Parts: sequence; structure tokens; C-alpha cells
Amino acid sequence: ALNMAVASPPSSARAPRTTASVARSASRLDTTTSSASARARAAAVRTARPHRVVHLVARDEHLAAIVERFGPPPDWRRPPTFPTLALQILEQQLSLDAAAAHFRALLAATGDAELTPAGVLALDDATLRAAGVSRQKTRYLRELATRVEDGRLDLGDIHACDDDDAIAQLTSVPGIGPWTASVFLLFALRRRDLFPVGDRALQVGTAEVLDLEDAPTGDDLAAIAARWAPRRSAAAVLVWHAYLARRGREM
Repeated sequence: ALNMAVASPPSSARAPRTTASVARSASRLDTTTSSASARARAAAVRTARPHRVVHLVARDEHLAAIVERFGPPPDWRRPPTFPTLALQILEQQLSLDAAAAHFRALLAATGDAELTPAGVLALDDATLRAAGVSRQKTRYLRELATRVEDGRLDLGDIHACDDDDAIAQLTSVPGIGPWTASVFLLFALRRRDLFPVGDRALQVGTAEVLDLEDAPTGDDLAAIAARWAPRRSAAAVLVWHAYLARRGREM
């Protein structure tokens, strides 16, 4: 899953920083950089334009290093639709490639051009199992499909909700937790200030970007991400971009 960047590897002369030391300074950005790093950051800013990460790249040397090394991140937008949420359920605890394969098999089983609630509800257990969908995710997909079909979950209305209300509506559906809801808001609704701290790739990627000994989690990661407000979504995209690029993977 996405529950899946990065500056150059640290020099042996400089010990990695601890999560706590970074979290203590999370409310401010680095302002003491060398002229060489300032020039590198300026080059990264030019590369990032007109991408939405340009403001962060201009202010943070760690994020600028991502663009300098890997270029600006791809456009990972997804439509704010039922198929997107269904795919995100499949992505839970799976690799992106495996989830995509299951999604394709699921779509093929419905015989439709696009995955619909009615198409999912028409499939029996054996067909879903043959598509690679586990028993638990079968229950989640059917619950999502039922609620979208009968109007209890109106994806159109979620556009008008603030982040907290939108997440509350989504997480009321069995199988949609905070991670799935936050990623939907970030990629499908294009919300600007989200950083899903439960995402393992963001935890590991942040440690790589900031040269930390251990991958931060929970409140520690939230404290670190606070430095990137009110553009934490763009920061998350940059960290994911570097995490995947370092490993030769794509989303």
C-alpha cells in the first residue's frame, strides 16, 4: 500500500539526529544554510515551478534536496469517486502493485468499464475471492458499496465538508480508517494541510529526509510535520516521491 525525499546519505562524520531533537525544532524552518545549499535550493525552486510544492521547496533545504535529486513529484491526483475508495481499501496492508492487480481483477469480474457500487454488490464471495479480495475486504467493499448506493455516504457532499467532518463521515464506514480517509482527502479532494502520520512510507521517508536514527511515528511525526503547515499535504507528496524514487518504484 501507499502505507508504503530524500537528501544524500549522511556523511560518516555526522551522526544521525534523533526524532526528539528534530521534533523540538519542528515549529521553525532552517534559516542557517551555506551559500552552496542556498544555490542548490534556488535551483530546486526553479525546477519545481509551477508545481504546488514550490513554496515549501523555497523554504526548506531538506525538501529542496528532494526536488534537486529526483525532480518534482508526479501528479498523483485521483478522482473523488467510489472506485478510488475501493482501491484504497484494497491497498491496505498490501503493496501498490498487488492492490492494483486485485483492482483490475475485480473490475474485470464486474464486466463494467468502471467499478460501481452495483457492480461490486452483484459479485458473490467466490468471484471476489478469485479476484484476490480477502474475506475482510469483501465485507468492507460491500459495506462501502451499500452506503454509496443507498445515499448514506454521499461523496459529492464531502467536498463541502471541512477536513475533520469529511474524515468523520468516511471513517464511519467499516474498513475506512484515518489513513484511508486522509489519503482520500489528500489525493482526491486535494486538501492542502494533511500529513497521514500512520503511513509507514511517510514515517520511514521522513527519517531519510531529515537524517534521523529512527522512523518517527504518531505524535513525534505530527510534531515534525508541523514545520510544513499549512502545506503539509505537499510535504507528504514530496516525502512519498523520494521514498519511492529511492527504491525505484512508482505509485
